[in-house]
Amino acid sequence: MTTVVTRDKPRVTDSEARRIAFAAFVGTALEWYDYFLFGTAASIVFNRLYFVSGDPLVAMLAAFASFAVGFLARPVGAVIFGHVGDRYGRRTSLIVTVTMIGVVTSLIGLLPDFAAIGVAAPVLLTCLRVLQGVAVGGEWGGAVTLAVEHAPPERRGRYAALPQVGSPVGTLLSSGAFALVSLLPPESFDSWGWRLPFLAAIPLLFVALYLRRRVEESPLFGELLEQQERSSLPVVEVMRKSFGRVLVGMCASLLGVGGFYLLTTFAISYGTETLGLPRSLMLGATLVAAAVEVAILLAFGRLAERLGSGRVCVLGSIASALAALPVFWLIDTRNPALVVVAITVGVACLSVPYAVSGSLLTELFPPHLRYSGVSIAFNLGGVVSGFVPLIATSVLAASGERSWSVALLLVGLAVLTGLGGALGARLRIKDEVSVR
Repeated sequence: MTTVVTRDKPRVTDSEARRIAFAAFVGTALEWYDYFLFGTAASIVFNRLYFVSGDPLVAMLAAFASFAVGFLARPVGAVIFGHVGDRYGRRTSLIVTVTMIGVVTSLIGLLPDFAAIGVAAPVLLTCLRVLQGVAVGGEWGGAVTLAVEHAPPERRGRYAALPQVGSPVGTLLSSGAFALVSLLPPESFDSWGWRLPFLAAIPLLFVALYLRRRVEESPLFGELLEQQERSSLPVVEVMRKSFGRVLVGMCASLLGVGGFYLLTTFAISYGTETLGLPRSLMLGATLVAAAVEVAILLAFGRLAERLGSGRVCVLGSIASALAALPVFWLIDTRNPALVVVAITVGVACLSVPYAVSGSLLTELFPPHLRYSGVSIAFNLGGVVSGFVPLIATSVLAASGERSWSVALLLVGLAVLTGLGGALGARLRIKDEVSVR
Protein backbone atom coordinates (compact mmCIF):
# COMPACT_ATOMS: atom_id res chain seq x y z
CA MET A 1 0.00 0.00 0.00
CA THR A 2 1.58 3.27 -1.15
CA THR A 3 0.29 6.55 0.25
CA VAL A 4 0.77 9.73 -1.77
CA VAL A 5 0.99 13.08 0.00
CA THR A 6 -0.20 15.74 -2.43
CA ARG A 7 1.09 19.30 -2.06
CA ASP A 8 2.48 22.14 -4.10
CA LYS A 9 5.92 20.94 -5.12
CA PRO A 10 8.88 22.96 -3.84
CA ARG A 11 11.61 23.14 -6.44
CA VAL A 12 15.29 22.37 -5.99
CA THR A 13 18.15 22.08 -8.46
CA ASP A 14 20.01 18.82 -8.99
CA SER A 15 23.31 20.56 -8.23
CA GLU A 16 21.88 21.86 -4.95
CA ALA A 17 20.75 18.35 -4.05
CA ARG A 18 24.30 17.06 -4.60
CA ARG A 19 25.79 19.83 -2.43
CA ILE A 20 23.34 19.20 0.41
CA ALA A 21 23.89 15.45 0.28
CA PHE A 22 27.67 15.98 0.39
CA ALA A 23 27.38 18.24 3.43
CA ALA A 24 25.18 15.60 5.10
CA PHE A 25 27.80 12.97 4.27
CA VAL A 26 30.70 14.96 5.79
CA GLY A 27 28.83 15.60 9.03
CA THR A 28 27.69 11.98 9.25
CA ALA A 29 31.25 10.75 8.58
CA LEU A 30 32.48 12.78 11.54
CA GLU A 31 29.67 11.48 13.74
CA TRP A 32 30.42 7.85 12.88
CA TYR A 33 34.18 8.38 13.16
CA ASP A 34 33.71 9.59 16.71
CA TYR A 35 31.18 6.89 17.54
CA PHE A 36 33.19 4.01 16.02
CA LEU A 37 36.34 5.08 17.85
CA PHE A 38 34.68 4.00 21.07
CA GLY A 39 33.84 0.56 19.66
CA THR A 40 37.42 -0.06 18.54
CA ALA A 41 38.85 1.27 21.79
CA ALA A 42 36.43 -0.91 23.78
CA SER A 43 37.96 -3.96 22.09
CA ILE A 44 41.64 -3.15 22.64
CA VAL A 45 42.00 -0.32 25.18
CA PHE A 46 39.09 0.28 27.56
CA ASN A 47 38.91 -3.37 28.66
CA ARG A 48 42.49 -3.05 29.96
CA LEU A 49 42.88 0.58 31.07
CA TYR A 50 39.41 1.51 32.37
CA PHE A 51 37.47 -1.64 33.23
CA VAL A 52 40.28 -3.30 35.13
CA SER A 53 39.57 -6.86 36.31
CA GLY A 54 41.47 -10.03 37.10
CA ASP A 55 39.23 -11.89 34.63
CA PRO A 56 39.76 -10.83 30.97
CA LEU A 57 36.23 -12.00 30.02
CA VAL A 58 34.66 -9.83 32.74
CA ALA A 59 36.72 -6.83 31.62
CA MET A 60 35.69 -7.35 27.99
CA LEU A 61 32.02 -7.70 28.91
CA ALA A 62 32.21 -4.50 30.97
CA ALA A 63 33.84 -2.63 28.08
CA PHE A 64 31.18 -3.85 25.65
CA ALA A 65 28.48 -2.91 28.17
CA SER A 66 29.77 0.67 28.18
CA PHE A 67 29.74 0.52 24.38
CA ALA A 68 26.10 -0.64 24.46
CA VAL A 69 25.04 2.15 26.85
CA GLY A 70 25.58 4.63 24.04
CA PHE A 71 22.87 2.87 22.07
CA LEU A 72 20.43 3.10 24.98
CA ALA A 73 20.93 6.86 24.89
CA ARG A 74 20.29 7.15 21.15
CA PRO A 75 16.46 7.09 21.37
CA VAL A 76 16.71 9.97 23.86
CA GLY A 77 18.62 11.94 21.23
CA ALA A 78 16.06 10.89 18.62
CA VAL A 79 13.24 12.32 20.73
CA ILE A 80 15.05 15.56 21.58
CA PHE A 81 16.47 16.36 18.17
CA GLY A 82 13.52 14.88 16.30
CA HIS A 83 11.32 17.43 18.06
CA VAL A 84 13.76 20.24 17.24
CA GLY A 85 14.08 19.09 13.63
CA ASP A 86 10.34 18.82 13.00
CA ARG A 87 9.44 21.99 14.90
CA TYR A 88 12.33 24.38 14.25
CA GLY A 89 14.27 23.00 11.31
CA ARG A 90 16.48 20.13 10.17
CA ARG A 91 19.54 22.37 9.75
CA THR A 92 19.43 23.77 13.31
CA SER A 93 19.25 20.32 14.84
CA LEU A 94 22.14 18.97 12.75
CA ILE A 95 24.48 21.81 13.71
CA VAL A 96 23.89 21.05 17.40
CA THR A 97 24.41 17.27 17.04
CA VAL A 98 27.69 17.51 15.14
CA THR A 99 29.09 20.03 17.65
CA MET A 100 28.05 17.94 20.60
CA ILE A 101 29.65 14.70 19.48
CA GLY A 102 32.89 16.40 18.44
CA VAL A 103 33.32 17.99 21.87
CA VAL A 104 32.39 14.82 23.78
CA THR A 105 34.79 12.66 21.77
CA SER A 106 37.70 15.00 22.43
CA LEU A 107 36.91 14.83 26.18
CA ILE A 108 37.22 11.03 26.05
CA GLY A 109 40.73 11.53 24.68
CA LEU A 110 41.58 13.63 27.74
CA LEU A 111 40.03 11.35 30.38
CA PRO A 112 42.47 9.84 32.95
CA ASP A 113 42.43 6.04 33.22
CA PHE A 114 41.73 3.67 36.13
CA ALA A 115 45.31 3.78 37.37
CA ALA A 116 45.07 7.57 37.73
CA ILE A 117 41.60 8.17 39.22
CA GLY A 118 40.27 4.73 40.10
CA VAL A 119 36.61 3.85 39.69
CA ALA A 120 35.77 7.39 38.55
CA ALA A 121 37.47 6.58 35.23
CA PRO A 122 34.96 3.95 33.97
CA VAL A 123 32.06 5.97 35.42
CA LEU A 124 33.05 9.15 33.58
CA LEU A 125 33.82 7.18 30.42
CA THR A 126 30.34 5.68 30.48
CA CYS A 127 28.78 9.12 31.02
CA LEU A 128 30.62 10.50 28.00
CA ARG A 129 29.47 7.50 25.98
CA VAL A 130 25.88 8.35 26.93
CA LEU A 131 26.32 11.89 25.60
CA GLN A 132 27.80 10.45 22.40
CA GLY A 133 24.70 8.33 22.03
CA VAL A 134 22.36 11.30 22.52
CA ALA A 135 24.15 13.26 19.79
CA VAL A 136 24.21 10.38 17.30
CA GLY A 137 20.54 9.70 18.06
CA GLY A 138 19.65 13.02 16.46
CA GLU A 139 22.22 12.98 13.65
CA TRP A 140 21.44 10.22 11.19
CA GLY A 141 17.70 10.81 10.90
CA GLY A 142 18.26 14.49 10.24
CA ALA A 143 21.03 13.90 7.71
CA VAL A 144 19.04 11.51 5.54
CA THR A 145 15.88 13.62 5.90
CA LEU A 146 17.71 16.73 4.71
CA ALA A 147 19.33 14.85 1.81
CA VAL A 148 16.07 13.23 0.68
CA GLU A 149 13.97 16.40 0.95
CA HIS A 150 16.43 18.28 -1.27
CA ALA A 151 16.58 15.48 -3.86
CA PRO A 152 14.56 15.02 -7.06
CA PRO A 153 12.16 12.08 -6.51
CA GLU A 154 13.67 9.95 -9.27
CA ARG A 155 17.17 10.27 -7.78
CA ARG A 156 16.42 9.97 -4.10
CA GLY A 157 18.07 6.56 -3.84
CA ARG A 158 21.54 7.85 -4.66
CA TYR A 159 21.27 10.97 -2.49
CA ALA A 160 19.86 9.02 0.47
CA ALA A 161 22.80 6.61 0.14
CA LEU A 162 25.41 9.37 0.36
CA PRO A 163 24.96 10.00 4.13
CA GLN A 164 25.26 6.22 4.50
CA VAL A 165 28.74 6.44 3.02
CA GLY A 166 29.65 8.37 6.16
CA SER A 167 29.58 5.04 8.03
CA PRO A 168 32.39 3.26 6.12
CA VAL A 169 34.35 6.49 5.84
CA GLY A 170 34.04 6.88 9.60
CA THR A 171 35.23 3.28 9.91
CA LEU A 172 38.17 3.92 7.60
CA LEU A 173 39.17 6.99 9.57
CA SER A 174 38.74 5.41 13.01
CA SER A 175 40.30 2.03 12.17
CA GLY A 176 43.04 3.73 10.19
CA ALA A 177 43.81 6.05 13.08
CA PHE A 178 44.02 3.14 15.49
CA ALA A 179 46.08 1.11 13.03
CA LEU A 180 48.62 3.94 12.90
CA VAL A 181 48.88 4.50 16.65
CA SER A 182 49.06 0.72 17.15
CA LEU A 183 52.51 0.89 15.52
CA LEU A 184 53.76 2.69 18.62
CA PRO A 185 55.52 0.72 21.36
CA PRO A 186 52.94 -0.82 23.75
CA GLU A 187 53.90 1.53 26.59
CA SER A 188 53.45 4.62 24.42
CA PHE A 189 50.21 3.31 22.95
CA ASP A 190 48.70 2.72 26.39
CA SER A 191 49.88 6.00 27.92
CA TRP A 192 49.03 8.48 25.16
CA GLY A 193 48.93 6.95 21.67
CA TRP A 194 45.34 5.70 21.78
CA ARG A 195 44.17 9.20 22.75
CA LEU A 196 45.31 10.85 19.51
CA PRO A 197 42.40 9.57 17.34
CA PHE A 198 39.92 10.98 19.89
CA LEU A 199 41.63 14.36 20.02
CA ALA A 200 41.56 14.53 16.20
CA ALA A 201 37.80 15.07 16.50
CA ILE A 202 38.36 18.79 17.13
CA PRO A 203 39.86 19.79 13.73
CA LEU A 204 37.38 17.50 11.98
CA LEU A 205 34.55 19.25 13.81
CA PHE A 206 35.54 22.64 12.38
CA VAL A 207 35.35 21.22 8.83
CA ALA A 208 31.92 19.69 9.44
CA LEU A 209 30.58 22.88 11.03
CA TYR A 210 31.76 24.98 8.10
CA LEU A 211 29.84 22.80 5.66
CA ARG A 212 26.75 22.42 7.82
CA ARG A 213 26.37 26.17 8.32
CA ARG A 214 26.33 26.68 4.52
CA VAL A 215 23.41 24.25 4.06
CA GLU A 216 19.97 25.69 3.31
CA GLU A 217 16.90 24.46 5.15
CA SER A 218 14.83 21.69 3.56
CA PRO A 219 12.36 23.07 0.97
CA LEU A 220 9.65 20.78 2.30
CA PHE A 221 10.17 22.10 5.82
CA GLY A 222 9.96 25.64 4.47
CA GLU A 223 6.61 24.73 2.95
CA LEU A 224 5.45 23.28 6.27
CA LEU A 225 6.29 26.61 7.91
CA GLU A 226 4.34 28.56 5.30
CA GLN A 227 1.29 26.32 5.56
CA GLN A 228 1.58 25.93 9.35
CA GLU A 229 1.50 22.14 9.11
CA ARG A 230 4.04 21.45 11.83
CA SER A 231 3.04 19.15 14.68
CA SER A 232 3.23 20.66 18.17
CA LEU A 233 4.39 17.32 19.61
CA PRO A 234 5.80 15.32 16.67
CA VAL A 235 7.23 12.51 18.82
CA VAL A 236 3.89 11.92 20.54
CA GLU A 237 2.08 11.93 17.21
CA VAL A 238 4.55 9.46 15.72
CA MET A 239 4.16 7.01 18.59
CA ARG A 240 0.36 7.38 18.67
CA LYS A 241 -0.41 7.24 14.95
CA SER A 242 2.60 5.55 13.32
CA PHE A 243 3.95 3.06 15.85
CA GLY A 244 3.60 0.20 13.39
CA ARG A 245 5.74 2.12 10.90
CA VAL A 246 8.30 2.71 13.64
CA LEU A 247 8.55 -1.05 14.22
CA VAL A 248 8.96 -1.68 10.49
CA GLY A 249 11.74 0.90 10.26
CA MET A 250 13.38 -0.55 13.36
CA CYS A 251 13.49 -4.04 11.84
CA ALA A 252 14.79 -2.73 8.52
CA SER A 253 17.70 -1.06 10.36
CA LEU A 254 18.92 -4.03 12.39
CA LEU A 255 21.27 -5.75 9.96
CA GLY A 256 23.02 -2.64 8.69
CA VAL A 257 23.86 -1.55 12.24
CA GLY A 258 23.88 -4.67 14.43
CA GLY A 259 25.45 -6.89 11.77
CA PHE A 260 28.12 -4.28 11.17
CA TYR A 261 29.12 -4.21 14.84
CA LEU A 262 29.12 -8.00 14.88
CA LEU A 263 31.66 -8.13 12.05
CA THR A 264 33.77 -5.23 13.30
CA THR A 265 33.67 -4.57 17.05
CA PHE A 266 32.94 -8.18 18.06
CA ALA A 267 35.10 -9.70 15.32
CA ILE A 268 38.11 -7.65 16.43
CA SER A 269 37.70 -8.97 19.96
CA TYR A 270 37.03 -12.54 18.77
CA GLY A 271 40.03 -12.56 16.45
CA THR A 272 42.50 -11.11 18.93
CA GLU A 273 41.29 -12.59 22.24
CA THR A 274 39.91 -15.99 21.19
CA LEU A 275 41.87 -16.89 18.04
CA GLY A 276 45.08 -15.10 18.96
CA LEU A 277 45.27 -13.19 15.69
CA PRO A 278 47.29 -9.96 15.45
CA ARG A 279 45.43 -6.77 16.27
CA SER A 280 46.82 -5.22 13.09
CA LEU A 281 45.25 -7.98 10.97
CA MET A 282 41.76 -7.49 12.41
CA LEU A 283 41.96 -3.70 12.09
CA GLY A 284 43.29 -4.06 8.55
CA ALA A 285 40.39 -6.36 7.64
CA THR A 286 37.88 -3.74 8.76
CA LEU A 287 39.70 -1.16 6.65
CA VAL A 288 39.45 -3.30 3.51
CA ALA A 289 35.79 -4.05 4.26
CA ALA A 290 34.99 -0.37 4.75
CA ALA A 291 36.62 0.57 1.45
CA VAL A 292 34.52 -2.04 -0.38
CA GLU A 293 31.41 -0.89 1.50
CA VAL A 294 31.66 2.59 -0.04
CA ALA A 295 31.24 1.12 -3.53
CA ILE A 296 28.41 -1.17 -2.37
CA LEU A 297 26.45 1.70 -0.82
CA LEU A 298 26.70 3.92 -3.89
CA ALA A 299 25.85 1.10 -6.32
CA PHE A 300 22.83 -0.24 -4.46
CA GLY A 301 21.57 3.23 -3.63
CA ARG A 302 21.23 3.75 -7.37
CA LEU A 303 19.77 0.29 -7.91
CA ALA A 304 17.02 1.17 -5.43
CA GLU A 305 15.83 3.87 -7.85
CA ARG A 306 14.95 1.06 -10.28
CA LEU A 307 13.91 -1.83 -8.04
CA GLY A 308 12.65 0.01 -4.97
CA SER A 309 14.27 0.26 -1.54
CA GLY A 310 12.22 -2.56 -0.05
CA ARG A 311 13.26 -5.13 -2.66
CA VAL A 312 16.93 -4.21 -2.37
CA CYS A 313 16.69 -4.51 1.41
CA VAL A 314 15.23 -8.02 1.10
CA LEU A 315 17.92 -9.10 -1.39
CA GLY A 316 20.70 -7.90 0.91
CA SER A 317 19.15 -9.68 3.88
CA ILE A 318 19.02 -12.99 2.00
CA ALA A 319 22.65 -12.62 0.92
CA SER A 320 23.72 -11.87 4.50
CA ALA A 321 21.89 -14.90 5.91
CA LEU A 322 23.51 -17.20 3.33
CA ALA A 323 26.99 -15.77 4.01
CA ALA A 324 26.84 -15.87 7.83
CA LEU A 325 28.22 -19.37 8.48
CA PRO A 326 30.89 -19.28 5.72
CA VAL A 327 32.13 -15.92 7.04
CA PHE A 328 32.87 -17.31 10.49
CA TRP A 329 34.29 -20.56 9.11
CA LEU A 330 36.80 -18.50 7.16
CA ILE A 331 37.71 -16.41 10.20
CA ASP A 332 38.28 -19.62 12.18
CA THR A 333 40.94 -20.77 9.70
CA ARG A 334 43.26 -18.07 11.13
CA ASN A 335 44.59 -17.61 7.60
CA PRO A 336 45.23 -13.85 7.22
CA ALA A 337 44.01 -13.63 3.62
CA LEU A 338 40.85 -15.62 4.35
CA VAL A 339 40.13 -13.54 7.45
CA VAL A 340 40.25 -10.36 5.35
CA VAL A 341 38.01 -11.96 2.70
CA ALA A 342 35.53 -13.11 5.34
CA ILE A 343 35.14 -9.70 6.99
CA THR A 344 34.94 -7.97 3.60
CA VAL A 345 32.30 -10.32 2.16
CA GLY A 346 30.22 -10.21 5.33
CA VAL A 347 30.25 -6.41 5.54
CA ALA A 348 29.52 -6.13 1.80
CA CYS A 349 26.39 -8.27 2.12
CA LEU A 350 24.93 -6.41 5.10
CA SER A 351 25.77 -3.08 3.46
CA VAL A 352 23.14 -3.72 0.78
CA PRO A 353 20.15 -3.15 3.11
CA TYR A 354 22.06 -0.37 4.84
CA ALA A 355 22.46 1.40 1.48
CA VAL A 356 18.71 1.80 1.16
CA SER A 357 17.71 2.27 4.80
CA GLY A 358 17.77 6.06 4.41
CA SER A 359 15.32 6.13 1.51
CA LEU A 360 13.25 3.28 2.98
CA LEU A 361 12.76 4.93 6.38
CA THR A 362 12.12 8.45 5.08
CA GLU A 363 9.30 7.07 2.91
CA LEU A 364 7.58 5.58 5.94
CA PHE A 365 6.67 8.97 7.47
CA PRO A 366 4.99 12.18 6.21
CA PRO A 367 7.16 15.34 6.06
CA HIS A 368 5.80 16.95 9.24
CA LEU A 369 6.78 13.86 11.29
CA ARG A 370 9.72 12.62 9.25
CA TYR A 371 12.71 13.71 11.34
CA SER A 372 11.15 12.26 14.50
CA GLY A 373 9.84 9.11 12.87
CA VAL A 374 13.05 8.23 11.06
CA SER A 375 15.23 9.00 14.09
CA ILE A 376 13.09 7.00 16.53
CA ALA A 377 12.80 3.96 14.25
CA PHE A 378 16.50 3.89 13.37
CA ASN A 379 17.68 4.40 16.94
CA LEU A 380 15.33 1.86 18.48
CA GLY A 381 16.98 -0.56 16.08
CA GLY A 382 20.26 0.87 17.31
CA VAL A 383 19.37 -0.01 20.92
CA VAL A 384 19.11 -3.68 19.96
CA SER A 385 22.16 -3.45 17.71
CA GLY A 386 24.32 -1.89 20.41
CA PHE A 387 24.01 -5.02 22.51
CA VAL A 388 25.02 -7.32 19.65
CA PRO A 389 28.76 -7.46 20.59
CA LEU A 390 27.80 -8.13 24.22
CA ILE A 391 25.26 -10.79 23.23
CA ALA A 392 27.71 -12.36 20.77
CA THR A 393 30.41 -12.56 23.45
CA SER A 394 27.99 -14.25 25.86
CA VAL A 395 26.66 -16.64 23.20
CA LEU A 396 30.19 -17.56 22.18
CA ALA A 397 31.14 -18.35 25.78
CA ALA A 398 27.95 -20.40 26.31
CA SER A 399 28.61 -22.48 23.17
CA GLY A 400 32.15 -23.38 24.17
CA GLU A 401 33.65 -20.76 21.82
CA ARG A 402 32.04 -22.28 18.71
CA SER A 403 31.56 -19.54 16.14
CA TRP A 404 28.44 -21.09 14.55
CA SER A 405 26.48 -19.69 17.49
CA VAL A 406 27.49 -16.15 16.55
CA ALA A 407 26.74 -16.84 12.88
CA LEU A 408 23.18 -17.79 13.81
CA LEU A 409 22.84 -14.44 15.55
CA LEU A 410 23.75 -12.77 12.25
CA VAL A 411 21.13 -14.90 10.46
CA GLY A 412 18.48 -13.75 12.93
CA LEU A 413 19.31 -10.09 12.26
CA ALA A 414 19.08 -10.74 8.52
CA VAL A 415 15.63 -12.34 8.80
CA LEU A 416 14.21 -9.42 10.79
CA THR A 417 15.71 -6.88 8.37
CA GLY A 418 14.27 -8.70 5.35
CA LEU A 419 10.84 -8.61 6.99
CA GLY A 420 11.21 -4.87 7.61
CA GLY A 421 12.18 -4.27 3.99
CA ALA A 422 9.22 -6.24 2.65
CA LEU A 423 6.72 -4.40 4.85
CA GLY A 424 8.37 -1.03 4.23
CA ALA A 425 7.84 -1.40 0.49
CA ARG A 426 4.08 -1.70 1.09
CA LEU A 427 3.81 1.23 3.49
CA ARG A 428 5.79 3.88 1.62
CA ILE A 429 4.57 7.48 1.46
CA LYS A 430 5.47 9.55 -1.59
CA ASP A 431 5.90 13.31 -1.51
CA GLU A 432 7.12 15.22 -4.48
CA VAL A 433 10.05 17.60 -4.88
CA SER A 434 10.61 18.83 -8.42
CA VAL A 435 13.94 19.64 -10.05
CA ARG A 436 14.73 22.71 -12.14
